[in-house]
Amino acid sequence: MDDYNRDREEEQSRSSLDPLSEPQQEKNYETPQSETMYRAQNTTPPPPPEPPKRRGGFLPALFGAIIGGLLVWLLMFTVGGSDDNDNKTKGTVKDSGSSKQVSVDIDSDLTGVVEKSTDAVVGITNLQRGQDFWTQSDTPQAIGTGSGVLYKKANGKAYIVTNHHVVEDAEVLEVTLDDGTKMAGKLIGSDVWTDLAVVEIDDKDITSTMEFGDSDALKRGETVIAIGNPLGLGFSGSVTVGVVSGKDRSIPIDINSDGAVDWQADVLQTDAAINPGNSGGALINMAGQLIGINSMKITEETVEGIGLAIPINLALPVIEQLEQTGEVNRPTMGVSLLDLRNIPVQQQSVLKLPKDVKNGVVVTEVFRNTPAQTAGVQKYDTIVEMDGEPIEDMVTLRKHLYNEKKVGDSMTMKVYRDGKPVTIEMVLKDGNSF
Repeated sequence: MDDYNRDREEEQSRSSLDPLSEPQQEKNYETPQSETMYRAQNTTPPPPPEPPKRRGGFLPALFGAIIGGLLVWLLMFTVGGSDDNDNKTKGTVKDSGSSKQVSVDIDSDLTGVVEKSTDAVVGITNLQRGQDFWTQSDTPQAIGTGSGVLYKKANGKAYIVTNHHVVEDAEVLEVTLDDGTKMAGKLIGSDVWTDLAVVEIDDKDITSTMEFGDSDALKRGETVIAIGNPLGLGFSGSVTVGVVSGKDRSIPIDINSDGAVDWQADVLQTDAAINPGNSGGALINMAGQLIGINSMKITEETVEGIGLAIPINLALPVIEQLEQTGEVNRPTMGVSLLDLRNIPVQQQSVLKLPKDVKNGVVVTEVFRNTPAQTAGVQKYDTIVEMDGEPIEDMVTLRKHLYNEKKVGDSMTMKVYRDGKPVTIEMVLKDGNSF
């Protein structure tokens, strides 16, 4: 064997004995498939990188929780709104595609008072006999509609206070509750001077009555709510809101429509809207208490927002008397009167009055068996004082009798008789005249 072949055989022998040596590959030599699989199965993947170490984990987590809580609170405050004035809101969201409808239930002091009070306000329809258009029969027809306030339940009956002019001359009264239930009403009594009346109904469907408040405690600017039926039952339970604009207002009233002032009504003034049909309805405070009976409004073209209500403190004694007796017993003297200022100057000479006497009330007749006759009052006596208070006309005289005196009280009266002052003492009795 030559030297070349011998060297080659020795090299191959060494390669087969050394397991770490790579086999000599000829050109275009391919590794067998079994060897490739073996290497793939025994290949160890590199270890995963170690995560970075966390430092100080508790404090950052606490800080993040605080920040997250503040963000959530601010988001809820912005979406839900503030709860000023004790308002409470809750809502639901309806998804209608591109837009969302949000239904919000809002509760406030005002809505709570109204919800508490509306059941106690009713409609009152004045029915008077007239000829029916369709049947040509003589049946009760609706002449007008007003409002009333349920204030008491007792012995199977419920009692409503309203205005005298709402029930005046009614042959039948129909009471409509807030839920639409209609009931027959019975007039217990009414008083033309204070424009108050009391109506009685069965109490089986009555769920609530209204508490009396204190009208003397009201302040100008205090919020009040008027509830009633303006323009009829089609607007039943209407609510208007305003303030107390003034207290102790005196409004001249012509009761018999003769063009002369018969009475000075003491009323509350409010800018809460009061319209025809609101008469007899409730004026309430923010505690839901009845503090006035809506009565009238000033309707001149140049006037806006002057509504008037009878203060409940003045109405209460009248309501109690009407409920108990059906009428108001007022003290009277037993005379007929005429304002001095309405007597022509030529006829005043008969009275022989001093020149400085410009105002007063003249007695034109003294009735028999009356306090005036017993006290010695004479025809043509001119009354200028009662209990030391000046009497200028019949309005001031009536207010003194009706507001300051009671049946059985004594009264001192100063009159001029034949030009001379005379003092008269009398004990008042009840009656239907002065």
